[in-house]
Amino acid sequence: MRKIFYALILLIILLAPVGSAYAQTNGHLDGRVVIGQDFTLKSGETLEGDLVVIGGQAVIEDGATVNGNVVIIGGSLKLDGQATGDAVVIGGLASLGAHASLSGDMVTLGGSLQRADGAVIGGNVVTNMPAPSIQIPVPSAPSAPQTPPTPRYDWFFNPIWRVANIFFQAIALAALAMLLTVFLHPQLDRVAQAIVGQPFIAGSLGLLTAFLAPITLVILVITLILIPVALAAAILLVLAWLFGVIALGMEVGGRFTQAIHQNWAPVLSAGFGTFLLMIVVGAINLVPCIGWMAGVLVGLVGVGAVVMTLFGTKPFSRPAAIVATPPSDSSQNIPPAA
Repeated sequence: MRKIFYALILLIILLAPVGSAYAQTNGHLDGRVVIGQDFTLKSGETLEGDLVVIGGQAVIEDGATVNGNVVIIGGSLKLDGQATGDAVVIGGLASLGAHASLSGDMVTLGGSLQRADGAVIGGNVVTNMPAPSIQIPVPSAPSAPQTPPTPRYDWFFNPIWRVANIFFQAIALAALAMLLTVFLHPQLDRVAQAIVGQPFIAGSLGLLTAFLAPITLVILVITLILIPVALAAAILLVLAWLFGVIALGMEVGGRFTQAIHQNWAPVLSAGFGTFLLMIVVGAINLVPCIGWMAGVLVGLVGVGAVVMTLFGTKPFSRPAAIVATPPSDSSQNIPPAA
């Protein structure tokens, strides 16, 4: 079965911005991601691409065609037309009419499937996959009393060890920053421009990614067969964090060299800036209760900028500046009141 398509569509939800725009030309629509709303593909219309609906109902009327996959999460699907890919419904009802035609597989998780006579499904039908069972062994004899643990010194609460840990982590990330700058300097520069140009938008997008990532990973893990895809998505999130932090460190290094009126090579500037950034963030992290906020903010802004620029492959465009028009001379020659 072609379950890899389900994983790719769910991964789009994690990395794509929430507001998905689409175009319509002569009854042809591009693929859509709809969140919290219903979607209806009317008769005679064709959707070129995948359809993803979260928290809403998707209706594909008779005579309508979806040239792609259909994924419904927390909603229902009413298919009376044609879909050339697979259909996945999680936590909802899937209803196939008498004229429905599905070329791929039909999968329902936590929901039900209603299939009318005449509905055609070209692939396999998987409904309500059972959850894995765990058997807990029962001991035949009472276990021996446990001996009290030997007191030991926890190095993780040693201030000297924590400072040394921050220092070594900063060195490791600085070395990684220098290596990435050699091969991916333009991409890092685009991410840094997004951080400096739109820090609030980058942070908001990073917060949204951090909110949607656990939900998407849980959905992938529940399906069992998509656990490798979930691991790949988790690795992708870690890489996005590293890429964003290094891009911010490169910007810090560039501004530091400007402040001291020096012209360092980009590799050296990125390495030193990343080292300096991690030292500062690690020092703030030592502050009780609120110190963790600095690292979280840096990570969210970095991940958001990486998502905005798609790992630096998409150039960042600054918003157009608004120039105020100076008042005319006639407004300055108003005679004083009598």
